[in-house]
Amino acid sequence: MQDLLKRIENKDITVGVVGLGYVGLPLAVEFGNAGIRTIGIDVNVDRVEQLNQGENYIQDVKDEELKTLVEAGTFTATTDFSSIKHIDAICIAVPTPLSKTKDPDITYILSVNKELEKYVHKNLVVILESTTYPGTTRELIQPALEASGLKIGTDVFLLFSPERVDPGNPVFHTTNTPKVIGGVSENCLKMGMAVYGHVMDELVPVSSPEAAELTKLLENTFRSINIGLANEMAIMCSKLGVNVWEVIDAAATKPFGFMKFTPGPGLGGHCIPIDPHYLSWKMKTLNYKARFIELASEVNAAMPEYVVELVGSGLNKDAKSINGSNILLLGMAYKPDIDDVRESPALDVYALLEAKGAKVNFHDPYVSEIKFDSRMEQSVDLAMDKLMDYDCVVITTNHSEYDIGAIVENAKLVVDTRNASAHITSDKVIMLGAKQ
Repeated sequence: MQDLLKRIENKDITVGVVGLGYVGLPLAVEFGNAGIRTIGIDVNVDRVEQLNQGENYIQDVKDEELKTLVEAGTFTATTDFSSIKHIDAICIAVPTPLSKTKDPDITYILSVNKELEKYVHKNLVVILESTTYPGTTRELIQPALEASGLKIGTDVFLLFSPERVDPGNPVFHTTNTPKVIGGVSENCLKMGMAVYGHVMDELVPVSSPEAAELTKLLENTFRSINIGLANEMAIMCSKLGVNVWEVIDAAATKPFGFMKFTPGPGLGGHCIPIDPHYLSWKMKTLNYKARFIELASEVNAAMPEYVVELVGSGLNKDAKSINGSNILLLGMAYKPDIDDVRESPALDVYALLEAKGAKVNFHDPYVSEIKFDSRMEQSVDLAMDKLMDYDCVVITTNHSEYDIGAIVENAKLVVDTRNASAHITSDKVIMLGAKQ
């Protein structure tokens, strides 16, 4: 154990990162930047080949940064899990989606578990970063490691450290976002902190993996519930003839006791729409109903349908219906200026409008194509002289490069779900959360 700790402190180790997506690849690059030999493991052959050619596909990773690490041999990617035999510390950052019944889908974690059972060895540090329900680290990963006869805390070291990635955030990124970390034992925590100490500015140790698992779930449940409140407030303000955006901005002037959250067409991203359900599912196994989580989910999930209602109301004023109308969605990413469409509410708005008989197109400067069912749809050109071809333009994501003034001027009808046109006075605009 002391020999491993000394090698970690001297950076004389190889770190592995399983899952080279929005979380894993930036983390792997930071280990490489720290001068630590890094192996990225992913089951996607095309992705691995692309990385080994120095070609980047993650917005938060700098192209030249990755290319330099690959050319120096500091970072390599592989689909071969047997490389675990040559790894000293492994970070698991695989997806943890929900099933259609909103139960945890830990298929990817279980797949990694099988590989760990084959290749686990003495003096291996294993850190799970994938968001999951409390108890996963101890109940699933630990038995897989101990099946080899190795002892946790003496031979192998197990921890949970939740990813806190915010794609596209220009201020907070992998290294300067405080890193919460909980070990199965004190020795495990010591090893994990030594590993992350090379790449993180601040470490936040907690008493157990369960505390670390719950920390991530609390963070995103907090956001989900407060966004749900903002979304319901938007509907109430509309019925009361009050502008919700004005109300929220006024409330935000209070220097204490209030944190600003804004409404929108629904929840997006991999974390906020999904993570609270992990906690809700776990509590159901303990015969407890997480009422705030369930209610916020109900409100947030209904927002795409509410947006479609706004579109229908706007069209009705011009004696039109959704059925047969041409509609353009602006922005398919779940938030501005990124290419991430995971759980984006714009996808639901698109599908709901199509189901009602509309001919729907989309434009997104960051997303060139999207798969709907079995077909691919391409982003159309955003030409101002073509906007009049659409019966309604829906602002679903307010990318900074959109000229909202020109869009409103050239469109017949605009449904604004993001307050992007707040500076514009026009009877063409229907604003979510304002008097209709």
